[in-house]
Amino acid sequence: MPRRSQQSAPSLPTRDAILAFIRSQTSAVGKREIARAFGLHAQDKIALKSLLKDMQDEGVLDLGPGRSLHKGGGLPPVAVIRIIEAGDNGPIAVPDRWDHPQPPPRIRVLEGKRRAAHGVGDRILARIEEHGGGWQAFPMKTLAKTEEFVLGILRKEALGFRLVPVDKRARADLAVSDPGEAKPGDLVLAEPGGRPPHQHARVVEILGDPFAPRSFSLIAIHAKGIPHRFEQEVLDQADDVAKLPLGDREDLRALPFLTIDPADARDHDDAIWAAPDPANPGQFKAIVAIADVSFYVRPGTALDRSARSRGNSVYFPDRVVPMLPETLSAHVCSLVENEDRAVLACHLEIAADGKILTQRFTRAVIRCVTNIAYEDAQTTFDAQTGEFLPILKDLWATWGALTIARNTREPLALDLPERRVVLDSAGRIASIELRVTLDAHKLIEDFMIAANVAAAKALEAKKSPCMYRDHEPPGREKLIALKDYLETFGQNFAMGQVIQPATFNRVLARAKGEEYAEQVMEQVLRTQTQAYYSPDNKGHFGLSLGSYAHFTSPIRRYADLVVHRALVAAYKLGDGGLSDADGASMGRTADHVSMTERRAMEAERDTTDRYVAAYLSSRIGETLPTRITGVAKFGFFAQVVGLGGDGLVPVSTLGDERFIYDEGTRVLEGIETGTRFTAGMRLDLVLAEANPITGALRFELPLGEGQTRPRNDRVRTGRRVGQSRIPKGIRRGR
Repeated sequence: MPRRSQQSAPSLPTRDAILAFIRSQTSAVGKREIARAFGLHAQDKIALKSLLKDMQDEGVLDLGPGRSLHKGGGLPPVAVIRIIEAGDNGPIAVPDRWDHPQPPPRIRVLEGKRRAAHGVGDRILARIEEHGGGWQAFPMKTLAKTEEFVLGILRKEALGFRLVPVDKRARADLAVSDPGEAKPGDLVLAEPGGRPPHQHARVVEILGDPFAPRSFSLIAIHAKGIPHRFEQEVLDQADDVAKLPLGDREDLRALPFLTIDPADARDHDDAIWAAPDPANPGQFKAIVAIADVSFYVRPGTALDRSARSRGNSVYFPDRVVPMLPETLSAHVCSLVENEDRAVLACHLEIAADGKILTQRFTRAVIRCVTNIAYEDAQTTFDAQTGEFLPILKDLWATWGALTIARNTREPLALDLPERRVVLDSAGRIASIELRVTLDAHKLIEDFMIAANVAAAKALEAKKSPCMYRDHEPPGREKLIALKDYLETFGQNFAMGQVIQPATFNRVLARAKGEEYAEQVMEQVLRTQTQAYYSPDNKGHFGLSLGSYAHFTSPIRRYADLVVHRALVAAYKLGDGGLSDADGASMGRTADHVSMTERRAMEAERDTTDRYVAAYLSSRIGETLPTRITGVAKFGFFAQVVGLGGDGLVPVSTLGDERFIYDEGTRVLEGIETGTRFTAGMRLDLVLAEANPITGALRFELPLGEGQTRPRNDRVRTGRRVGQSRIPKGIRRGR
């Protein structure tokens, strides 16, 4: 029973009137809005508050965020929702918070054509409407992981607990209102609340020791919101489909297929065979056999929804977060030696000049003779001895033809070093190395490119939907920036020319052998646009190809799985093909997997930076060889030669001299000594800080006593500190 009857306050609106008013509003409604709408006076507001409390107690109204009110058992006009399904007819969501005994309502999310696709697990701020007895949501904003939770380390202080965020961009730590079971020093996930300057956080998950060997990748997984646990339904389904018989397939087990992968590869999804064509001297036959993931992962299943939400596998030094459960990714779909495996085979006939004469696709069964590492394949071929040399000689001969085709089309020839973190058996850092590019790497790359082109052209021949890998030419603004940059080295770059990959190759060739060659290469890379997935063919500028798709890695990329399904449907190769609905929604899928790819790249890069910082943390105070990678008015960034890991040298630590930043030439220059700091400059710096949790480094210029004095700190001789400690060779004229 209500504590206060409606008759005791005759000026109050009826319950039905209040509910009708709340339903009519598109924004949040609270006590203040109701009082204003019904013209209530101050003396009525106490009675209104009591009435609204009665309606809440009876379940007629519910209290939402910010003390807003909405119909009991229903949803507020604006709410945070969470995607639980990504079906053909659009995503389905539930309220992110639901404190009622009955199941949460299912909400259909209506995504605009220009809005990025949402995946399972995404949280969205949305406008909610009742429609036809159900609910529908209109997204207003996708909430990033950093807006959703804060990842940090719990600290104990005199006045309580505080959270120190691991994100190096965070400007302040947070007071912790509820640490739960967490202990000081724990790496935790916390939910922020309140507003600055009174913001606080509540610990929702304890992740453990932040300095443990496996924590660096765990930080990235949580910071980027990467799904890393499979639901039991998905695991059970993977176990079931793994038992499927291979069915009626082309039998290619007599051919000596092999895989060539990194020595630490966790899966093998591509195998190759090639040999001279005896019927056509000078020509070659090749088969690129790719794990037939589409046979096991069927559209619309829980396994498929899980794979789509992940978009791709994510590779860290200590672990892999796979797109598919291990039963499939590391076993049934992995082309391990001496085991029958289901594949989608790309049959190629290759001319002497590397042109693809014919292509066809079949579902087949193969048995690899070996899984060999790049280094071992290269050693065997170079030594011209070994059990698998005859197979490798045929591959190398066929690759010779593909190399002619590559040289003819002149793709972009960037060769930037890639860092590789090597761990010991305990998961600790043993070394950080630069990957060496071998001919064996280039061989596999060219075979895979040939198969990817063949897949795109085969689908075009059938007028079938295709998930293209697009890479558009650079825009004019980036080209102008490159032109201005090259002029600082005395290089010209004509803006009126037709821009092709070979245009940039000529720039790189002119810089070869010069001290600034590496930074020119980096600038050329920054000039390029970012590749993405799309059902529309824009060509691949970097590879100098008119049609290009990703076909060769369906274990670890959902885009490749979509291409496989399209080929299965177009060439009537059996079950598991692309449905009409999936073809129609390919644009949404392309947007989603482009996003997950960027997410994975950022997570992998951030994790490597943390490992580099951890590796260097024992060398604080040492002088290290570095190269300046960027200059700004607040200082410059430098990278340890051979290791990477950008660290800042703040301009405030450069001494008493005033430095001016020239934006056109990107140079910091001292106004008294003429000391200059420019991108690409090599110099020795003292490592002042290395934070494994954030991945941040900080450097200082070396001093005789190994310390950096702040500005305005004078030595007793009266000389400016800025003049007394600039290393030789940096000042102008040296």
